[in-house]
Amino acid sequence: MYYNVFVAYLLFFVGGVLGIHRFYLRKIPTGILWACSLGLGGLGLLYDFFTLPDQVRKANALLAAQGGLLRPGPVYIIQNGAAKPEAPAKKESIEKIALGIAARHGGLVSPGEVALESDYTSDAARSALEKMAGKGLCEMRVRTSGVIVFRFPEFDRGEAGFEPGL
Repeated sequence: MYYNVFVAYLLFFVGGVLGIHRFYLRKIPTGILWACSLGLGGLGLLYDFFTLPDQVRKANALLAAQGGLLRPGPVYIIQNGAAKPEAPAKKESIEKIALGIAARHGGLVSPGEVALESDYTSDAARSALEKMAGKGLCEMRVRTSGVIVFRFPEFDRGEAGFEPGL
């Protein structure tokens, strides 16, 4: 979980003299001190009022460094003075990954190569390549070693290394 500046200020205004906002940020020793001294006689409260956003930032950094359970919050992009949420990264399609591999490897792609270069499983890669073959985008071939690969003619570098007639 992330600590939140709004929640910290809310707790500060509700029970700052008792150090509730400090307990929220896991600053237990100073929370006890605030509770016993009513916010260090008000001086501690004045300090916290101005430094609370920085205290929340440091508490989040400490939590992350300790491997705490973090839920990533939204990332905002500032454009023309306005903040807008950043769009989540779009996962590249398995077809595009397969075509990229084919372009780099002379038209030949195996399901294992697609799985290695992506977040897809080899079963998902094989299924996608078989669908592409069904659409006529590539053809299934067998190497002399028995390994099944998919050949994309537009990237082809030759016929060497295949069983005849397949």
